Amino acid sequence: MNIKSKTAAYLSLSLLIIILSGILISFAADQYQQQREQMVRTQLQNRGITDQKTLEAMRTTERHKFIPGNQKRHAYEDRPLPIGYGQTISQPYIVAFMTQIIEPKSHYRVLEIGTGSGYQAAVLAEIVDEVYTIEIIEELGNHAIEVLDKLNYNNAHVKIADGYYGWEEHAPFDAIVVTAAAEHIPPPLVKQLKDGGKMIIPVGSPFRVQQLMLVEKKNDQLTTKNLMPVRFVPFRRADD
Repeated sequence: MNIKSKTAAYLSLSLLIIILSGILISFAADQYQQQREQMVRTQLQNRGITDQKTLEAMRTTERHKFIPGNQKRHAYEDRPLPIGYGQTISQPYIVAFMTQIIEPKSHYRVLEIGTGSGYQAAVLAEIVDEVYTIEIIEELGNHAIEVLDKLNYNNAHVKIADGYYGWEEHAPFDAIVVTAAAEHIPPPLVKQLKDGGKMIIPVGSPFRVQQLMLVEKKNDQLTTKNLMPVRFVPFRRADD
């Protein structure tokens, strides 16, 4: 085979590899999309998630891109998954429930405590104007920044800090979502919640069943309501 023939064969083989790679990527994307559709139908709609903005955000947000490689095949299953450093990404139903319960509006500014993988922040960012999210574990926070930037969630802002104190310079917030179990409701978060705002937070002892609580602030008065028993990782502090 002469040089010209070898070159043509090489180019043909390269083109074939590119085409096959594109087909495989497209097939994988379609598979994930089908899994998300099934997740929305079976895990969310069948269990009482009715808010259309929440359902569309869950349908759109690519959960598998927020999960470590060895866990991606489980991305759309109805369970939490480990993401390292003793932390988890919550099951899709809990993410959707916590999103729906704050009744997010497009103009909202939402504070999240416990960025973790960045998935909950991404779901919120699909709906509201601005999401401010705080992660105390530096490695997780930096990874979430990378993933959110790569997926063009420019309205999701990550800070690596102790979430107990909130993010005062961007307060007040229309809603606050806490994704780690606290033994009490942090007063700084109450202060940073806008009048008329809602906070969703798991409250209880670490490594035991906690209560997912809805906190509402009206005329500087708080009302609380227990919503369901849950198990979240502990609310970590800087001095832990």
